[in-house]
Amino acid sequence: MSLRESAADMRDELVRLRHALHREPELGLALPRTQEKVLEAISGLPLEVRLGERLSSVTAVLRGTRPGPTVLLRGDMDALPVSERNGTAVTSQIEGRMHACGHDLHTTMLAGAAHLLSARRDRLAGNVIFMFQPGEEGYGGAKLMIDEGTLDAAGERPVAAYALHVVSSLLPQGVFLTKGGPIMSAVDDLVVTVRGAGGHGSAPHRAKDPIPAACEMVLALQAMVTRGFDVFDPVVVTVGSFHAGTVNNVIPEEARFEVTIRSFSGASHERLQERSVALVKGIAAAHGLDVEADYRVNYPVTVNNEAEADFVAATVREVYGEQRFRGASNPFTGSEDFSYVCDQVPSAFVALGACLSGGDPEKAAYNHAPDAEFDDAVLPDGAALYAELAARRLEVTAV
Repeated sequence: MSLRESAADMRDELVRLRHALHREPELGLALPRTQEKVLEAISGLPLEVRLGERLSSVTAVLRGTRPGPTVLLRGDMDALPVSERNGTAVTSQIEGRMHACGHDLHTTMLAGAAHLLSARRDRLAGNVIFMFQPGEEGYGGAKLMIDEGTLDAAGERPVAAYALHVVSSLLPQGVFLTKGGPIMSAVDDLVVTVRGAGGHGSAPHRAKDPIPAACEMVLALQAMVTRGFDVFDPVVVTVGSFHAGTVNNVIPEEARFEVTIRSFSGASHERLQERSVALVKGIAAAHGLDVEADYRVNYPVTVNNEAEADFVAATVREVYGEQRFRGASNPFTGSEDFSYVCDQVPSAFVALGACLSGGDPEKAAYNHAPDAEFDDAVLPDGAALYAELAARRLEVTAV
């Protein structure tokens, strides 16, 4: 029986686990109930299991009966602070929390892969690390797991690593997508506080108004993108929050805005901090104001290894058929802390269409939306692809 057929036979168990995870979403790095469900799901398997110290991670190692290298499979587990409103039968039971990004599916698929590969342990030429990761949504859980030794859990660094991520829209159900090179953007935050001197709205010359300067900064940041960076190495700068003042006839002492900054190359990622901070400081100085520019470096660019991306494409085509694979034309503008794994191990990050059967992926709610929906039908194929990638990659390297 093929891995795909075996995964199809596990469908009911996979659905039960995914629903249990979906009903009880947890946020950030501390996911005790999620960790408990994962441990229960993989109990009895021939795995070496280690729990995280600073986060509720699970690292499990499966050692094949034949010698060979190590491959890592990663599934993230955390939810989002979003109130679910999709009206399906299975919804979050915790107000203000939702698996709006599909991490409950990733966790379930990875647990399924652990079962599939454990049943074929005698055919494995090497080791598989199963990386069940908390804190992907802005907490850098992957980096913490790496710091705690997950990449070395089998005794040697993996020769390859793979991560799947479902999307509730954009892709037809069951279609896999990836590409070599940058696949997800880097992301940084910039918080700017402009400080002046308050006064009466009728006499702005007697005050130091921070609002015009802050507005000028917002516009200048947009100009920086188009005039300071190569159009073929894109940068995205979005001001998502701007706060100043209380009433129309009072000049406030302070204006504050927050920015998300995305980039797709290491060179642009490095330059953005220097350029954006210098820009807001220069404008503040020209207005005779003080400014605090808090630039926070978050996730680096997620870069797929070209050979590993090609390997994923070949595997999908062979197992599922040509119609189930698409090569991405461009990277996604979202960001991922799987980037930390990519920085140290040849890796491939793969998207999987999980929109509802019969739905229009172009009109479906996108990941992170309160009405985002993911179809359980993709669970067996996701689990099977995880397992296929590990088993085939080990065999190729062992030979």
